[in-house]
Amino acid sequence: MMGFLASVGALALTFLAGTGRLALFAARALAAGLAPPYYPRLIVRQFVYMGYYSLPVVGMTALFTGMVLALQSYTASSRFNAESTVATIVVLSITRELGPVIAGLMVAGRVGAAMAAEIGTMRVTEQIDALTTLSTDPLRYLVLPRLVAGLLTLPLLVIIADIIGVFGGYLVAIYKLDFNAVSYLTQTQQYLKTNDVVSGLVKAAVFGFIVALMGCYQGYHSRGGAEGVGQATTYAVVSASILILISDYFLTQAFFT
Repeated sequence: MMGFLASVGALALTFLAGTGRLALFAARALAAGLAPPYYPRLIVRQFVYMGYYSLPVVGMTALFTGMVLALQSYTASSRFNAESTVATIVVLSITRELGPVIAGLMVAGRVGAAMAAEIGTMRVTEQIDALTTLSTDPLRYLVLPRLVAGLLTLPLLVIIADIIGVFGGYLVAIYKLDFNAVSYLTQTQQYLKTNDVVSGLVKAAVFGFIVALMGCYQGYHSRGGAEGVGQATTYAVVSASILILISDYFLTQAFFT
């Protein structure tokens, strides 16, 4: 029994220590932005890389998610003669939940891994140490632009994903399920509220920050050459995905409970 309790305590202490290191890393990176120099070109570069180049995968995922959601909601609602709720289910599910979460997970897989690999390679090849030697703060130069870009980029991606996802549901409802187009659009507009869209955008901002933070953190603390960079890449994607799902629950509870 004592051995079991000791292992549980050690696991809890390890978790708390890791959480503390992550919080201090984020605080130091954000505090670095309180004083010049600033690097707007790096922010724009990360903004383009995270946003523009992620559009195809996010858009394709949102399109087929909306189409599948329309089919599934129609199948379920037809059992209760409530087929008219399909438009409401699609638009609320996409804007509140599926749009932010799917975009966050897709960006975590694409961008979070790339960030961890890039910064991890710089760490094991001592390029980060060289920046410090040249009196350049690595957190201000490498981490802060990515955090700012993640915070601003993902809400824009989610707006586009919401539009594409709702459009995918519309296509299936009109051309597959024989819904009336005017009635479908009317219900979509009638039941969509401002809070539904705002909650999704707030989630997206948090998810973008998480993706950038975990990618930078894992890469910045990678060790052990190529193997360490590979592990940092894996940890960045897994930890960002888990934190996205955990934070999604608490944000949903804060907005809709």
